[in-house]
Amino acid sequence: MKNDRIDPRDGPDQSTITPLGTPLSPEPPYPPTGNESIDAQVVALVERWGADHSPEIVEEMIGTILKMARDRMSVADLKLFNRALKEMRRAARMWVPYKDIPKISIFGSARTRPESAEYHAAEVFARRMREEGFMIITGGGDGIMGAAQKGAGRERSFGLNIRLPFEQQANETIIGDPKLVEFNYFFTRKLNFVKESHAIALFPGGFGTMDEGFETLTLLQTGKSKILPLVLVDRPGGEYWLNWIKFMREHLVAEGLISAEDFAFFKITDDIETAVDEVLRFYRVYHSSRYVGERLVIRLKGRLKPEAIDKLNLDFADLLKEGKFEQCDALRQERGEPEVFHLPRLIFTLRKRSFARLRLLIDAINISPTEHLARMARV
Repeated sequence: MKNDRIDPRDGPDQSTITPLGTPLSPEPPYPPTGNESIDAQVVALVERWGADHSPEIVEEMIGTILKMARDRMSVADLKLFNRALKEMRRAARMWVPYKDIPKISIFGSARTRPESAEYHAAEVFARRMREEGFMIITGGGDGIMGAAQKGAGRERSFGLNIRLPFEQQANETIIGDPKLVEFNYFFTRKLNFVKESHAIALFPGGFGTMDEGFETLTLLQTGKSKILPLVLVDRPGGEYWLNWIKFMREHLVAEGLISAEDFAFFKITDDIETAVDEVLRFYRVYHSSRYVGERLVIRLKGRLKPEAIDKLNLDFADLLKEGKFEQCDALRQERGEPEVFHLPRLIFTLRKRSFARLRLLIDAINISPTEHLARMARV
């Protein structure tokens, strides 16, 4: 069974900076069920089906389903898992043609009226993000969502609609478009928002907006999401987010429920250009990141000057579990991502205690001097 996966259990290779093109030794197969006869049939089935892209993962998924069949789950549970998987597959197919285009999710109330200042602000913000090369993702409904998609236009819009008995109907910009997907479950919908977004903007809203905002903050705070720019936008002179952060300071921070440095995860503004700049500045030098074993690999659009690396080692030593910040080429374990393989890397072993400090590190990287800044898409 072909197996090209990188597994954290591989040992020393995961923690060694290696030159490009270094061959990897073969890895052991991971049996789908542990039953030799059944596993052979699963492998043969996947091969006959022509699933040549990461077949070992497909085999493992089939093994999980077979195990579920033996777990005597209720019909309700089986229907839930089946429907959720179908929703995720349908959405994943939609994203494929747009995987290389940066996207921003915009949240806000479905009840915001077209004549309101918040509606106008959302429309203008989405238009500006479209002009900067982003596509816009919303919940597909009216209010702030409709304003954002009006500003983005149909071609540059995605709608992740939720099936509800009231309020949530597709807006006139996105209705009937193949980039509109309807979800039955909030959890599959929210997963798609987070995993496909390169930035998130929140406009004033109700329970749904608070839910999406706090879930994003929870994922950032706990390291369960990639770090991305989160901007909270109000109408000119508005106090919605100012009152929100006042509550955060007076209760959550004052009572020790969160840390003051967690405010580094977001920016509050009532100015559209400031909001746009917050997103663009995040991707000035920083491109993306991933873990290879215990090491965090930050892809850069330009190689940092030696004095910049020295300053990062001085200012952010608390982020290091061991060693120091090192700049190098791609690790051999990243060979499966050819689209970013050429980018320089900043690599280090992260002490996973404060992901807000990681956000501040990215901010510092983005203002660091570079030897050459690639002329390429911002994300």
